[in-house]
Amino acid sequence: MKKMKPLLIWYLVGAMFVIGITPKCFAGFSPSEVIALSPADRTGDLEKLQNFLETKMVRERLRDLGFTPEEIRMKLSDLSDAQIHQLAMNLDEMRVAGDGVGLFIVVFLVVALIVLIIYATGHKIVLK
Repeated sequence: MKKMKPLLIWYLVGAMFVIGITPKCFAGFSPSEVIALSPADRTGDLEKLQNFLETKMVRERLRDLGFTPEEIRMKLSDLSDAQIHQLAMNLDEMRVAGDGVGLFIVVFLVVALIVLIIYATGHKIVLK
């Protein structure tokens, strides 16, 4: 039984490592036919894009790149309904600062590894 304990511990450490490094995969069904967008969808998507482009940080960055507000409006009017919808969908999925899950997993794995190493070597931590 005592010989099985370190093997089990190292197996679990390896399994958690593999689980922690596997990338996320997002999959879904793709439509087999073209979906027609209504004019109301285009209006809503354009509003969403306008609100994004009017934020201070984005406006300043576009100005630094040499785009005037008139040029941006012209570029948006040249886009098709599908392109505008795709941009609006990408804005919904965009995370500004990340979700923090990756950092939590890494910290948890490091702490778990330290605890397992201390436990496997037989050391005891005593708090007074």
